[in-house]
Amino acid sequence: MYTDSHCHLDFACFDDILDSLLLDCAQSDVNSFIVPSTTAASWSKVVALPHRYQQISIALGLHPYFLEQYEDSHLSLLEQILLNTSVVAVGEIGLDKWPNMPAYRLQEHVFIAQLELAQSHRLPVILHARKSEDDLLKYIRQLRFTQGGIVHAFNGSLQQAQQFVELGFVIGVGGTVTYPRAKKAHRVLRALDDSDYVLETDSPDMPLKGFQGLVNTPKNIPLVAECVASLRDQSLEQIAHDTRVNLQRVLPNWHEVEVD
Repeated sequence: MYTDSHCHLDFACFDDILDSLLLDCAQSDVNSFIVPSTTAASWSKVVALPHRYQQISIALGLHPYFLEQYEDSHLSLLEQILLNTSVVAVGEIGLDKWPNMPAYRLQEHVFIAQLELAQSHRLPVILHARKSEDDLLKYIRQLRFTQGGIVHAFNGSLQQAQQFVELGFVIGVGGTVTYPRAKKAHRVLRALDDSDYVLETDSPDMPLKGFQGLVNTPKNIPLVAECVASLRDQSLEQIAHDTRVNLQRVLPNWHEVEVD
């Protein structure tokens, strides 16, 4: 069985199809899903998902891309919800240096606050990193963050990946590796130890090769696994086993649920 360690099943495009999608995923041996939030406005919807679907686990956080909606009260609200809600991580949080993103100082402020919040609640984090890997590593070290987590959709260097691993993180591997041109991602994936990565789709975004222009879904996790198995010269059984063990290690509150 596979787990999609990062899928936004709370997004509106899934509202009318989620029941049937999860059934389709089960037919493809994808039986567990981790849904990270992106905005304060989405928290209530994300929190409701595990009450309806036992195979869904959640993370709560403020994504750097959406900080135009940020208010000072959001951090205190997040802490209140964490006190009363079962989550596997604080996330999706991070830093993004892509053009036209929210002010970087604001991103840093909100990221640092959430990292401190995760540390105080002894929760791992799900990191968003876009051209910001070195800054994230710097803050993790400066704040003495010890809870680890997942570096989602990793696109950095092998050296950066190894530094995250040394700090207790695993690398999120998704649809990028299905593209022949993604040579850097392939080199990093081949060099990682079996204990260093997990599988994800980032649904509905990050489509796999051959699926451009379509809504990505967790049903594609086996296709990611096939590509990983080919690149690492390993069996699909080993990929499924290793990624399940790795996920349980870095997200101790996560428990795979077998659904009939």
